[in-house]
Amino acid sequence: MFKYHCLNPIAEVGLEKFSSQYVKTDQVEEADGILVRSAAMHDMELPENLLAIARAGAGTNNIPLDKCAEKGIVVFNTPGANANGVKELVIAGMLLAARDVVGGIEWVKENESDENVGKSAEKAKKAFAGTEIEGKKLGIVGLGAIGVKVANVAKHLGMEVYGYDPYVSVDAAWNLSRDVKHVLNVEEIYAECDYITIHVPLLDSTKGMIGKEAINQMKDGVIILNFARDLLVDEQAVLEGIKSGKVRKYVSDFPNAVTAGQEGCIVIPHLGASTEESEDNCAVMAVKELKNYLENGNIINSVNYPNCDMGICVQAGRVAIFHRNIANMITKFTACFGDNGINISDMTNKSRGEVAYTMIDIEAPASEDIIRKLQSVDGVFRVRVVK
Repeated sequence: MFKYHCLNPIAEVGLEKFSSQYVKTDQVEEADGILVRSAAMHDMELPENLLAIARAGAGTNNIPLDKCAEKGIVVFNTPGANANGVKELVIAGMLLAARDVVGGIEWVKENESDENVGKSAEKAKKAFAGTEIEGKKLGIVGLGAIGVKVANVAKHLGMEVYGYDPYVSVDAAWNLSRDVKHVLNVEEIYAECDYITIHVPLLDSTKGMIGKEAINQMKDGVIILNFARDLLVDEQAVLEGIKSGKVRKYVSDFPNAVTAGQEGCIVIPHLGASTEESEDNCAVMAVKELKNYLENGNIINSVNYPNCDMGICVQAGRVAIFHRNIANMITKFTACFGDNGINISDMTNKSRGEVAYTMIDIEAPASEDIIRKLQSVDGVFRVRVVK
């Protein structure tokens, strides 16, 4: 029996995927697994029995990843589950920046008492005239699940699309339209594109990547879209660019005191993944990941441990070991079983940076003595008996 706790409301269509093996608990300290969306976890006291955290969404900056890794707590996210919802809003953002639709709607509201509002609109609409996106150049920085979808739709809308991603995955490459121009340096996008949209994770290396230096390389009248993370953009530099005329519009899905209400800024209240479909997709994916790990020890879509999948265990036992990525660990692990006369039928070891994950299937159940020996190996964070 496993217990799970929800730090945020999670779509019922996801929770319905839990079997009778699972019980929802209101006490976080009882939980084997936690489901979370936006709740801040950095200051939380993580229970000793907690095995996994599943984030129903892509970003995990609200979760202490390193702290979890050192405790042997696997953190999952749901890449691609909300990609379509974000993609559609990015396209809407481009259209809102190209055509002053919002300004026109507000004009109609302000003139609602005018009996001849239709005729008046014909005279006033010149103030809201814009441009079309067909034939314009769109630069996409980051060709993950969302970036690829934006690229493909933009091609169908008649745009010339440039894509930059030095780490593009095989799956993304297969799904990307062959008409997208894959550039080798981001500066080419800055120099060539009328619209630039960013879809990269927030890392130390990407924080503030769209700053004064990058903006100075862009075309005059560029439109910048940010539906990834607010800190990817130096928004003070963007405001300076708007004031100078370098930046025509800045579209952001992250309201804050810097850009809210500022001229040239279209700020949306973080609606990118706020669709019923996205929330359902994220919930279902998060629950499936959590179940697969709790029941089988398999790790799919973790952000702090490597992916590792050995399917369903058909042997007498399965043990999972979380440890530092250092030499000679496997030899020490196998010795613990061999010294106790237990045969290993299958094993896999995967690493990610400074941490590693080893799963071992054995032909007899692991005794408490073996688990203690494994736990005592220098560099081991946690030992878990999966079966």
